[in-house]
Amino acid sequence: MKKTFIAAFAVCAFASIAEARELRIVGSSTVYPFTTIVSETFAKNGNPSPVVESTGTGGGMKLFCAGVGTEHPDFTNASRAIKSSEVKKCQENGVTPLEMKVGYDGIVFAVSKKGVSLEITPRELFQALAKDVPQENGKLVPNTFTHWNQINPKFPKTKIEVLGPPPSSGTRDAWSELVMEAGCKTYDWVKALKKKDKKAYKGICHGIREDGAYVEAGENDNLIIQKLVNNPNAYGIFGFSFLDQNKDVIQGSPVDGVVPSFDTIANGTYPASRALYVYAKKEHMTTVKGMTSFMELYLSDDMVGSDGSLGDAGLIPLPKNELDEVRKNVLN
Repeated sequence: MKKTFIAAFAVCAFASIAEARELRIVGSSTVYPFTTIVSETFAKNGNPSPVVESTGTGGGMKLFCAGVGTEHPDFTNASRAIKSSEVKKCQENGVTPLEMKVGYDGIVFAVSKKGVSLEITPRELFQALAKDVPQENGKLVPNTFTHWNQINPKFPKTKIEVLGPPPSSGTRDAWSELVMEAGCKTYDWVKALKKKDKKAYKGICHGIREDGAYVEAGENDNLIIQKLVNNPNAYGIFGFSFLDQNKDVIQGSPVDGVVPSFDTIANGTYPASRALYVYAKKEHMTTVKGMTSFMELYLSDDMVGSDGSLGDAGLIPLPKNELDEVRKNVLN
């Protein structure tokens, strides 16, 4: 009886405090600029200004799935879909994530406009960044490529230096799946390994070198851009929206002959295209004031429609029928 009373008191206390506080949002650095725009509009409409933090997709999921209550965030941004292991962690802590697909984005391989834009393939990107490089005889050797022209004689004779996201980033996950794996599978024996030993296959294809050629630049994509501007020989990996907003100083490299652009990402021809998400905590929707209104605003035509504000900021809009389906599934 005493435990029941304490639990009921805790729920009531959470509801009382939550009603009065601002929305709290964590997660992906790629989705962060878009959610910030929605949050600013939400505040202009007379609501408390949401607190938005860029923690990376993995870090955001960890915080989001940790539990229910005032100390836990209401939303998390994600530059990939939630993993089954994260769903399990959420369930263990009484959290039900509601998925909102908000648009599409591409991951770019970019360089300063003063540098050389490489017309590059996924295989060449894999060779440049892999921890171990497969040999045709079925062996693996530590990556010994130090200069771009060792991979392709048409490339410049400059050291391989790539700035990119850390393991906690959804951009890193997506890059590994869309680009590294595509390049890795060009080795027939590695491709065959996927059916025999999926763990070993993933270890080869997703392993990033740790000898200084790849530099983990944190979750701040703007910092990567600043470093590219200061070092024309360095290349960077980040979301298309940051390229779109800084195209006066940086340029995206064609991957498999396709230039990253609004149109090539929207039609799926650009190899490194992906969906972007925001996850809402269902348990907070009846206790945290403004959650439903925020979700309605985010999925509105003014934000994610074909002529919405987020499109102007670099987000690739969902096709109308897909957006209608997301609204139907989430807002109902």
